Amino acid sequence: MDLKSPISTVVPSLDGPVLEVLARAEDGLSGRQIHKLAGAGSVAGVRLVLQRLAATGLVHVDDLGNSLLYRLNRKHLVAPIVEQLANLRGMLIARLADEIGGWRIPPVHASVYGAIARGDGELDSDVDLLLIRPDRDDLEAALWEDQVGRLMQTVVDLTGNPAHVFELSQTELSDHLAGEDPILNDWMHPSIQLTGVRLATLLNQFEAALPR
Repeated sequence: MDLKSPISTVVPSLDGPVLEVLARAEDGLSGRQIHKLAGAGSVAGVRLVLQRLAATGLVHVDDLGNSLLYRLNRKHLVAPIVEQLANLRGMLIARLADEIGGWRIPPVHASVYGAIARGDGELDSDVDLLLIRPDRDDLEAALWEDQVGRLMQTVVDLTGNPAHVFELSQTELSDHLAGEDPILNDWMHPSIQLTGVRLATLLNQFEAALPR
């Protein structure tokens, strides 16, 4: 799945980014505005797509004299499908949160970062996940690893993209903080929380405990 434009999985043409913009917009937008937000094609190409979609009734056109404003016809039979396709990233995040929420050994923190959090990437980009596990004894290791393995397979099943999981214990996270590891910035800016304690809260707690 293209992490920048998940809708292209089903609608690989310029129609995909245009529909994604329209599905997220509350008000009518001009062709130039849609082109800018879509980040694809040309202004002329976007207008051709809009004209074609308007002919199907999926897009309404409001003539304001000096400009045309386009908006998704949310009463159209296809509109709910378009809205669902436009929210594939949100659906993925919700599914991952649900799976992790059912773990027998819950993580202290779980989030996605990297391309999926930034909303960019490519067709073969990894889905990056950060898991902070509780400090544990070896008797729990097999169950924890099984949970992580199933999560990685879930990512592949849902998206076709490989999962890259960075997992570490609370103690190891504290060590990264004490060493001012640059990877902390990758984990936090930006990231999307899945479950557990917020990463910023954990880091603040560890930082407060560091010797002055």
